[in-house]
Amino acid sequence: MTPPRESEGLLKGGRLSLRRLRHSWLESHDVFRLVILSLLVGSITAGGAAVFRWLIDYFHWLFFTWIPPGTVPLPFLIGTGGLLVGLLVWFGAREAQGHGVPEVIMAVALKGGRIRGRVAVIKALTSAITLGSGGSAGREGPIVQIGAALGSKLGQLLRCSEERVILLVACGSAAGISATFNAPVAGVFFALEVILGEFATRSFSMVVLSSVTASAISRAMLGNAPAFATPGHTLVHPAEFGWYLGLGLLAGLVGVLYTRVLYWIEDGFDGLRMPAPIKPAVGGILVGLIALAFPQVMGNGYEVIEGALGASMDLQLMALLVLAKIVATGLTLGSGGSGGTFAPSLYIGAVLGGAFGGLVNGIAPHPMASSGAYAMVGMAAVFAASARAPITAVLMLFELTGDYRTILPLMAATVMATMVSSLVDRESIYSVKLKRQGVDLAARERIFQDPMRRVAVGKVMTRDFETVSADLSLPELVDLFNRTGHQGFPVTDERGRLCGMVTLKDLEFARVRHRPLSAEATVRDLATTDPGYVCPEDSLALALRAMGRLGVGRLPVVDSGSSRRLVGILRRSDIIAAYSREVSDEEAVDPVDSLKVRTTFETEFLEIVLPADTPWEGQCVRNLAIPEQAVLVAIRRAGETLIPRGATVLHAGDVVVAFSQPETRADLRRVLAATRPLGPSEGG
Repeated sequence: MTPPRESEGLLKGGRLSLRRLRHSWLESHDVFRLVILSLLVGSITAGGAAVFRWLIDYFHWLFFTWIPPGTVPLPFLIGTGGLLVGLLVWFGAREAQGHGVPEVIMAVALKGGRIRGRVAVIKALTSAITLGSGGSAGREGPIVQIGAALGSKLGQLLRCSEERVILLVACGSAAGISATFNAPVAGVFFALEVILGEFATRSFSMVVLSSVTASAISRAMLGNAPAFATPGHTLVHPAEFGWYLGLGLLAGLVGVLYTRVLYWIEDGFDGLRMPAPIKPAVGGILVGLIALAFPQVMGNGYEVIEGALGASMDLQLMALLVLAKIVATGLTLGSGGSGGTFAPSLYIGAVLGGAFGGLVNGIAPHPMASSGAYAMVGMAAVFAASARAPITAVLMLFELTGDYRTILPLMAATVMATMVSSLVDRESIYSVKLKRQGVDLAARERIFQDPMRRVAVGKVMTRDFETVSADLSLPELVDLFNRTGHQGFPVTDERGRLCGMVTLKDLEFARVRHRPLSAEATVRDLATTDPGYVCPEDSLALALRAMGRLGVGRLPVVDSGSSRRLVGILRRSDIIAAYSREVSDEEAVDPVDSLKVRTTFETEFLEIVLPADTPWEGQCVRNLAIPEQAVLVAIRRAGETLIPRGATVLHAGDVVVAFSQPETRADLRRVLAATRPLGPSEGG
């Protein structure tokens, strides 16, 4: 028997060490676990997709068969569906509103892939009601969000790392597309191209497993036929390439129009002063009015798509349906309905291509393919133009139709449409919604590197805090401010629900208006009744954006449900402490390179070291001529983080941390990093 020391020496001297063996075993074990999770997510999502399709059929039967046709006017029938959707979203899960994909991308970009499990249930119900009652939307966005929510919930239950949760979200998204459209390859590329925005090897492998699993189960339950039957199309004449490029150019413009109309209608409904649950009902009534003239706009419109692909529709009708479907989809989703934008873009592309093909067939001097060929190319082109996902568009059309004979014109038109739409409008139909909430997908890599994105609000918020009642008198509030030294308090009702915020600034403003303060006045008279708030699973990056937009130094934190129960307070000092911890293990700032920039969305973190001969030695912060678009948030000195106040004294070597807009960065550097005395117009 080999002695222990000799055995250890042999292992170290050979090709295999104990450490390497352990690492190899752990890595294999980790890969095996990921494979099992990917297969599980694909299986669960396939089951969810089957239930979702059954729900759509059930609600369609309920609205159009169980309710005898003609007994209820069509606008009120669709409006009733909208009302049910509005109530479910309002009281169940606000994230279920809209088309689903932006919410998934938001969860990946800002929340570490964390999505509440109830979203899967509420999204399935609301989208099924929207489609079953005749709303104009698709089922792919909902099933993407449903699959993503199931994958996220599984990762959270198993306490997976943030990276794994995001991967499972992508697996669920791919499985949803695969199970819904019987398109496993397109589902993979949709998840990688749109949801993750990357094509990493491990991500690709796991997403493929999940997508294939979902497709296999879906085919076993629903059959293996393509989603759309086509008579078979091919390139008839080489000169047709010019016409296909023209269709691509037109599809690019229509894709931009589709996106802009959707969000223009959404802005209009946001400006309406009415209860949020009522808005989808109003949108449903308006869709019903359009459906009285064009009943083809209701639902996902698969029958219309097949008619366009088969060249069996009237040219003028198809041309009118382009605009009718754009407006109907905008009303359904912009008012707060639940459904996808994918199928409507295929519908719009099909009727656009069919109308274009019918037109050029009548004027071209050479043989032409039927209008159905142009309808098929138009489907891919409009989707690619609106989603900016040309790879997914090409693969999706191949799998949806099973027709590979028009690959060259299809690719040419899709690329042309993507290029045109990108030149006209930088944002896609998914990124517009995210950009409005401060997420710039063009800076996705910088977002992932942002230390504030890595930390959830719930990890750093203050849980031990004081609240006040709306009935508290102002003299009592004054005494509370003096006794605690706090700058503000959340206002809650008897159930602990957030009613508003009251700050020292509110009190000072009330004193200016009413001297002296009335003994009968209460907090209710001066509190902000609709304050901004965040949820525990939101990131600090999102909270920072909200603070900057509202101009406040603290935000109430409420639970993720609809009750708005107050669970914490997020203060500026909490964010500074978290930021200090996140960067504490990074390399110290080099005094020679006195400006280090970290970007978070449109606001930048600036760390500026005061040089040895700074004119601000011994000066107070209040004397600094800080640009209006910049805010000082911390001063790091000898391993200690200070919150800057007006009387805080500056010293050489201090690291001043600030938030600044890009255009004010140079001014802030000029003020703080100066090494000469500043003139009256430059300094404070």
